[in-house]
Amino acid sequence: MPNLSRIAGQGKQTPLVPSYPPVTCPVQISLSTGVDASQHGVIANGFYWRDKHEVEMWTAWNEVIEAPRIWDRLHEHDPDLTSAVWFPLLTKGTTSEYACTFAPIHNPDGSESLWCYTKPTELYGELRDTLGHFPLKHFWGPLANIKSSEWIINSAIVAAEKFAPRFYFIYLPHLDYAAQKFGPDSPEAQQALVDIDDHIGRLIEGFSKAGLDDVLWLFAGEYAITPVDSVAYPNRLLREAGLLQVENREDGEWIDFANTPVWAMVDHQLAHVYVRDQDRIEEVADLFRKDPLIEKVLVGAERGKYNLDHPRSGEIVLISKSNAWFAYYYWLDDANAPGFARTIDIHRKPGYDPCEMYINMPSMQTPLDPTLVKGSHGYPAEANEFQTVLVCSDGAAVTEDRVKDTDIAGIVYRNFGVR
Repeated sequence: MPNLSRIAGQGKQTPLVPSYPPVTCPVQISLSTGVDASQHGVIANGFYWRDKHEVEMWTAWNEVIEAPRIWDRLHEHDPDLTSAVWFPLLTKGTTSEYACTFAPIHNPDGSESLWCYTKPTELYGELRDTLGHFPLKHFWGPLANIKSSEWIINSAIVAAEKFAPRFYFIYLPHLDYAAQKFGPDSPEAQQALVDIDDHIGRLIEGFSKAGLDDVLWLFAGEYAITPVDSVAYPNRLLREAGLLQVENREDGEWIDFANTPVWAMVDHQLAHVYVRDQDRIEEVADLFRKDPLIEKVLVGAERGKYNLDHPRSGEIVLISKSNAWFAYYYWLDDANAPGFARTIDIHRKPGYDPCEMYINMPSMQTPLDPTLVKGSHGYPAEANEFQTVLVCSDGAAVTEDRVKDTDIAGIVYRNFGVR
């Protein structure tokens, strides 16, 4: 019997409603704080720091989170309730006792050296010696596969044997890849479910062998990936309207963040539009309202309905149609695309780029063809098809017939007697 089915049979399986926005960082922070983005401040997988005119995608530290996390409250309740945080985003600088996440070293020559951020610091050296380096090339990009989740599980078991933390928060990324690349209903996506289920079995067995037998297992799906067949280009709309300014560099056009009147930080089916001149917000909003692939154009207080009435949010928030997603492209001719567009470069791209999962042969470059993408997420979970699932090993721990991702913290607190 498959591992998750066996756990659900012994415990409980219930629909899980992702908070908005249902993209990686905001949902992971909602799961670990019990509050939504309007309170914890993680409004997307990236941030635009207006004072510095800088975009930071994926790499922010724990300090950007504006709410206490589960392990903070557990430690306040009882200092002996130690916690381990394994590979969710925004982990660097975590207040948990133990941690591990990818953190490659960026060398002066532009190359990267494999490494992980760990608590304690020397732990990664021990994990590397035991398991080899974390396979970063299998975590993201055209080679992404089960090997990254396998390493995460193996290292989590090693840490469980060594530290026996009372609470573990583990991110397994594997289900993202095939569902976006080939479609959520594809044979590849179905096989990914089988693969990760097998490895979850090894995780459960590994914890048991480490002496951790009295474990409450909570398996939460972050969001539902649904089929897409259309692509919208908010920054190209702005560029064509004369509202987005670029600077020409040796390797192509870059957004001039210090001077552009407007630009959009896109993230799957969500986009934050930053408007420098407050008097032009309605003008810009009207431009997007004419795009047939954009379903919602949220201005000012309207953003509050979707948990995004926060100072870090764009002055305008866009939500695509459910069958569409947003590409970050702002150049009007591929000959002017910046050098990073054809590479795996999560740091310089001003938005999420799922085209990094593909590769052009024989150039070995990232293709500039967003129509390749077959699955996305970020649409509000207002219908069943956009909800996911919570599987719990103890049916008594989950009393509701349907839970929100922000309820997970409460389930954990009740298990540890935290009020």
